[in-house]
Amino acid sequence: MQNQLLAKHSSEELLVYAVWLPILAGDAREEWDGTTMSDTRVIHFWDGERQVGQWFAEEAEGYRGISWDTYFLYGPDAKWDTVPSPLVSSGGTIYSERETLERQLRTLLGR
Repeated sequence: MQNQLLAKHSSEELLVYAVWLPILAGDAREEWDGTTMSDTRVIHFWDGERQVGQWFAEEAEGYRGISWDTYFLYGPDAKWDTVPSPLVSSGGTIYSERETLERQLRTLLGR
């Protein structure tokens, strides 16, 4: 995502909150490389107990489980109350949905 999206969209209005979860074998905190997305607009979080993944699965996607390798795109008018809204777009895997995500970003950023 660093090269395919962030490098193409230099707007300071674009902020990314990356939440890392231990899902696959080897996803231990001590193995996590926090430099994967080094762009200064990315804020990294480690969710070792997968609480954020569970919350987004239930509240944003409507199922019991863990949401991971998923993006949730909110525009500048989003309100972060009980459930953030309005949701502009979401999907996963992030890599497989990168073209959709980029189209949505261009629309939001007016490009």
